[in-house]
Amino acid sequence: MIGILREGNRFYQDITVPCYDADASQVMKPAAFMDMAQEIAHWAAELLGAGFDALAEHKTAWVLSRMHIHFTEMPRWRDDVRLWTWHKGFNGLFFIRDFILRDASGAERITCTSSWIVLNTETRHLMRSLDDIPLLDPSSAGEGDAIAEPAPKIQMPAGAAFEPAGEHKVVYSDVDFIGHTNNVRYMVWAMDSLDAETLSRRPKDAYINFNRETHPGEIVELRKACVQEESSVVFYIEGLVEGRQSFIVKLVY
Repeated sequence: MIGILREGNRFYQDITVPCYDADASQVMKPAAFMDMAQEIAHWAAELLGAGFDALAEHKTAWVLSRMHIHFTEMPRWRDDVRLWTWHKGFNGLFFIRDFILRDASGAERITCTSSWIVLNTETRHLMRSLDDIPLLDPSSAGEGDAIAEPAPKIQMPAGAAFEPAGEHKVVYSDVDFIGHTNNVRYMVWAMDSLDAETLSRRPKDAYINFNRETHPGEIVELRKACVQEESSVVFYIEGLVEGRQSFIVKLVY
């Protein structure tokens, strides 16, 4: 919890971008932002009394379902940044949490909205309202939006032609303390499937839907499609296990 501070109903952490989060151009990798976001989300929930251990006592757990990340400008190695987060309560089945990464001058570099579900770990049923989470006070929601619209369900454009993009066996380095593939690894796999020329540019937006867990030893088949959408080149990358979609990523360049 070191370095997590609170201002009203928002939480923030000051971070210096480390070398291991930068690419060969010394620019922070998109997946590194996701690492930072999941860590501060954990501690923000903890400080609100609705963290991992508290929910476990009620046989429930947070599960990340969707994200939309907008990149205005990527920080670089050694940049000092401040990451903010706050929750916005429920929207339908989803609990919404937003993030803003600002540089040392206070300018927005990255904005993000994420959608979470609360799962009953015994019945595997979704919890459908704040009333079902007795530890989470609705008055703890923060005001304002990083991104106004909740992260969408990714819809493949009609006629998109998928091509094979390799496969990945889930191994030790992919798995988190819950025992399944950590959500950030899916973004890593998706970006690893792109060519060097594309990766030399920075995405404008990244969307990701997490649909099914993957576990150690499973083989994830990767497929990708590239389409032109208005003035943007858009990549869709999906991962399947035994023909069932585990995740899908949309990267907008």
